[in-house]
Amino acid sequence: MTLHGWMLAALALLCLGAQAQDAPFPGRPLRIVVPTSPGSGSDTTARFFGDQLATVLGQPVVIDNKPGANGVIAATAVKAAPADGYTLFLGTNTHMAVNPVVVKNLPYDAVKDFKFVAGLARGMMVFVTSPNSKLGTAKELVAAAKSSPKQLSVGSYTSGFHLSAEWFAALSGTKHVYINYKGAPEVFTALLGDQLDWAVTDLIAAVPQLKAGKLKAIAVSGETRHPDSPEIPTLKESGYPEYVNYTWTSLVVRSETPDAVTGKLVDALHKIHATPAAREFVARIGSEPMTQSPAEMRKFQLAETERFRRIADGAGIKPQ
Repeated sequence: MTLHGWMLAALALLCLGAQAQDAPFPGRPLRIVVPTSPGSGSDTTARFFGDQLATVLGQPVVIDNKPGANGVIAATAVKAAPADGYTLFLGTNTHMAVNPVVVKNLPYDAVKDFKFVAGLARGMMVFVTSPNSKLGTAKELVAAAKSSPKQLSVGSYTSGFHLSAEWFAALSGTKHVYINYKGAPEVFTALLGDQLDWAVTDLIAAVPQLKAGKLKAIAVSGETRHPDSPEIPTLKESGYPEYVNYTWTSLVVRSETPDAVTGKLVDALHKIHATPAAREFVARIGSEPMTQSPAEMRKFQLAETERFRRIADGAGIKPQ
């Protein structure tokens, strides 16, 4: 090829590169990184909103489960991805407000490294045990914890649920052995195998197991009983009026993501929230929609972090 030919080829490549950079977003599939295993409440939520996002944006949305380490593996994977809007993080209360309180040397900054696209949903937690357990109420759980010659075991799969268990222990004057799992399915298997005395999980993941008789509910963490499960008492009415606690999910991207790209994602989620399908899904999983703006979500996140910090201090929990 002549020098002139090489120059023309180089110019063509530069033009193609410029066109690729200027291509409208999104021009290829997106990815939502989920910090829990398939079958968890977060995973269920991510898959629904991922499907809806794919419809609105016209590009496939892949769910990438990266469980373990209280969500640190997933969060750092998103932090390391390009800040182009193609990689989103399914951030929950654990990853966006609890980890900054309880995890020492956290390898990501929940405020500086990420910015909100949208809130998704908030839901109650539920204390559960195996269907064959003698424990059936919060009162029985506390009595067993105080009278047992060895500490009862409680399991879950995020630092948010861990902190929730520790908060209950502090309020009830009990102690327990906490066991961490990768996700809800592993916790449920451990309960059925009599490897755990009780567990803390989100109501989303537990409802199918409860309806199938594979789990037994002790109490939920909401302000009031859940309308779809009115037979399950709240911890508030079970003698612990301070105990009101919710899980929540959101979608975030790297903070350096261009505003124009973030804006398209924000608009897409706003449209999704307004659909009957979204309202029906959130109601079906026993949650409430979170339709706050990105700025409102940031304000909420900061308030939640301070709330969890007070809980951790009251329970004597130090960063580890």
